[in-house]
Amino acid sequence: MDSGAYSGNPASFPAFMATACYKLTDARSTGRAVYTNKPKIHAYRAPSVPQVTLGFELAMTELAAELGMDPLAFRLKNAVEEGDVNMMGAPYNRIGLRECLEVASAHAHYKAPVAEGEGRGVAAGYWINAGLQSSATLNVLSDGHLSILTGSPDIGGSRASMALMAAEVLGIPFEHIHPQIAATDAVGHCDVTGGSRTTLATGQAVIQAAEQCVAEMCRRAAAEWEVEAGVVTWSQGAAHYGEQSLTFEALARRAGTMGGPLTFSSSLTASSAAPSFGVHICDAKVDKETGRTTITRYTTIQDAGKAIHPAYVEGQMQGGAAQGIGWALNEEYLYDENGVLQNPGFLDYRIPVASDLPFIDTVIVEVPNPLHPFGVKGVGEVPIVPPMPAVAEAVYQSAGVRLREMPLNPPKIVAALQEQ
Repeated sequence: MDSGAYSGNPASFPAFMATACYKLTDARSTGRAVYTNKPKIHAYRAPSVPQVTLGFELAMTELAAELGMDPLAFRLKNAVEEGDVNMMGAPYNRIGLRECLEVASAHAHYKAPVAEGEGRGVAAGYWINAGLQSSATLNVLSDGHLSILTGSPDIGGSRASMALMAAEVLGIPFEHIHPQIAATDAVGHCDVTGGSRTTLATGQAVIQAAEQCVAEMCRRAAAEWEVEAGVVTWSQGAAHYGEQSLTFEALARRAGTMGGPLTFSSSLTASSAAPSFGVHICDAKVDKETGRTTITRYTTIQDAGKAIHPAYVEGQMQGGAAQGIGWALNEEYLYDENGVLQNPGFLDYRIPVASDLPFIDTVIVEVPNPLHPFGVKGVGEVPIVPPMPAVAEAVYQSAGVRLREMPLNPPKIVAALQEQ
């Protein structure tokens, strides 16, 4: 992996993640970070794994062709499942790769015939996901509303996810919860905000703080009724004992006379991270005269554990696919012999725009994470992993020429066709 002129490229990631989708009982993998005369590198959505997945997934597709097998059936035959051990020696808990492959095989996109002149590619992808440290603070307001303070910037709808999880625990309306991203010095510590840990880890801190709130409200209701706290139950946003009940709103309104302000905080190092898998299907058509590739249909399938906010999960899947398609077809850093970037602006660094892409279909598969109270898995990083091999295979099937260097831009395709 190209590390630029500084330390920082985690070559261990691609060394074991490239093979993570498949059962390999006798394998060795080596990762090397190589220093070059280029600027410092930094993480970008599933850092370094799409690149090695490109090579490994194309190898799987070519092996399937050699055997005369359907590429998804070949992957199903070799897919990891619960109890299998990855390259690092760690056994998988409950995972959803097989479910994703089965959904892909039965999907209308895969069952539809490939249009004349087009090609179809499939690929699977993996990301380890992360837990790390997170904190959250809940403040109950006197009008029965709730504020949530966290230090995880919202890069994919996580504020809504925090509110949904708090609403689930407390049993109060989603609209009464107000999530905020507070200044760094105003909240407990939160590690880096990434595509695969915010809803999982910071959300778990919110869940724990909300559970503290429920316990305290039950304790205060028990004191009001002069009974043991253990006999008071909480459901539908209220404390209950026999025929008596006190709602969240009533307890919030009377907080000053029942023990003081209701503020709850939780900090944790989340040990609930679980790996996630996805499968993509791509149809593409290559204009053999100009070398231009048009993506005609695209489907992304992913195990989200439990989709807390399904629309935002779909957005993450579509966004990652769009970025991966951009890497496959256009995006490229151009350096001169001195390591100076020649295309530092978006005029020359071509990213996909709406007119470059079809609607990206999504299928959310839910195989709950047994380590998380709501079954959540990280979502945001897996979607960028499968697109490059899926697009590359579709281009090969359409153009009839195999290219092994990204991006598959028109000049490269035309040159390859002329050489052929």
